[in-house]
Amino acid sequence: MKKGILFFAIVLGALSLKSSQVVTYPSVTNNSFQPGEKLRYRITYGFVDAGEAVLEVKTTTKTGSGGRELLHVKGTGKTLGGFNAVYKVNDVYESYIDKKGVFPWMFVRRVDEGGYKINQDYAFKHDKLKVNNGKKDFTIPVGIQDMISSFYYARTLNFKTAKKGQIFEFKCFMDDEIWPLKVKYVGDETISIRKGKFKCMKFVPVVQTGRYFKSENDVNFWVTDDENRIPILIKAKIPVGTVKLHLVEWSGLKHDLVKAK
Repeated sequence: MKKGILFFAIVLGALSLKSSQVVTYPSVTNNSFQPGEKLRYRITYGFVDAGEAVLEVKTTTKTGSGGRELLHVKGTGKTLGGFNAVYKVNDVYESYIDKKGVFPWMFVRRVDEGGYKINQDYAFKHDKLKVNNGKKDFTIPVGIQDMISSFYYARTLNFKTAKKGQIFEFKCFMDDEIWPLKVKYVGDETISIRKGKFKCMKFVPVVQTGRYFKSENDVNFWVTDDENRIPILIKAKIPVGTVKLHLVEWSGLKHDLVKAK
């Protein structure tokens, strides 16, 4: 009799342990991007085009845990012209993101900047609250972002009722660490770039002083004030000047990109 009770208790304990590990995946409303979207940016230093960056959204046959549908997002960056002789850059960032939750299941980073190389492969196991870098597991909260998925997830945030000074925050797994990414809404502006004028919302990142920039005012970016939520212009102060990244070409958008009058 005692053995039967003990067996029953063990079974109940195992079942309760299993149920406690069930993970609920986050779900977001994505009305900002779709497969086929392609954004091309020009990077300028002073008045010179120093490089370009391309961001793409593609379909994929890869799946997440339990057969969850994914999207393949890819970002590439490279130097142009004479800058290749001074400091050649060839960077590739890829992420396979959950279609319903816009969080990553796989991340690939291939960086080659002036001969300095970084190769990273992260396998996100949100069902187990882990991410593996090929050598070890790290504990993560479910739905954490990576360096490229963050760009797309941020576009799904609800900015419609944003107030000046409001801070939006989410977590990102980067360089084997969990980082809080914070952006602050500072107001509306109409921005003029090579492709015309656009009504935008202006943001600044709330940065860790001393890590990459001296203050949050060293970086400013403007996002279209429409459903697309596309960054139109980014300005960053660096020790030897200012670098700008501005949109020069787009296709496959979910909504028409309307210019300001």
